[in-house]
Amino acid sequence: MLTEYIDQLDRKVILNQPPKRIISLVPSITELLYDLGLVDALVGRTKFCVHPKEALQSVPKIGGTKNVNIDRVIALQPDLIIANKEENEQAKIEQLSQHFPVWISNIADFSEAMNMIISLGAILAKEKAAQKIITDSTYLLKKLQSTQKQKAAYLIWQKPYMTIGRDTYIHDMLSHAGYENVFGEQTRYPSFTLEELKARQPDIILLSSEPFPFKQKHIDELAVIFPTTPIQLVDGEAFSWYGTRFLKTFEQLVSR
Repeated sequence: MLTEYIDQLDRKVILNQPPKRIISLVPSITELLYDLGLVDALVGRTKFCVHPKEALQSVPKIGGTKNVNIDRVIALQPDLIIANKEENEQAKIEQLSQHFPVWISNIADFSEAMNMIISLGAILAKEKAAQKIITDSTYLLKKLQSTQKQKAAYLIWQKPYMTIGRDTYIHDMLSHAGYENVFGEQTRYPSFTLEELKARQPDIILLSSEPFPFKQKHIDELAVIFPTTPIQLVDGEAFSWYGTRFLKTFEQLVSR
């Protein structure tokens, strides 16, 4: 039976319900599909779709998030391709849309991530599993509520140093985790100098593991300039992967 859905770009997507052959072009959504119990329906993934490792080993790779191999995708004949506005290249997605239904996510905050899970739960006939993720996340969020937030600088790149603005998913996750983004008045991924960072007087500096792989040596370098400010390495996936990863993040934060 053909069913019409609206994706997060307000595009109409016509599907033969329910899809039996799915390709995910988004690492965090690939992990979500596994947690929804759909790994057997997953016939293709990007090389960055790595969680959970053992379960995905037999799923064919179709290139990266930006350089999808169109011929490989066509050969796999998916019923549904799941993409993301920011993570995937628009030209590739438009090309794939000429052959297959493509549902595009567009996520800037936690509420949009929740809506994405509900929508995919409906499309993939996994409403109960999706609702459980929402219910569990809401319960853990209530436990994380804090009246006073730590002022945090979240670094994603070096040379130049870069951070995150108020219109990013990471910013929203930081807020839920009990942090106030010291660059919260800016947008997207601004660069800054260490002098500018010092002027903002963060209570803590968080060095993300991705996209730049910050290590202990980077903590040591910054500690010379910020000798009294805690500097901490954090799992970038915990703050940037929307899907069931935020449930794992909330669980860790509640137990800290």
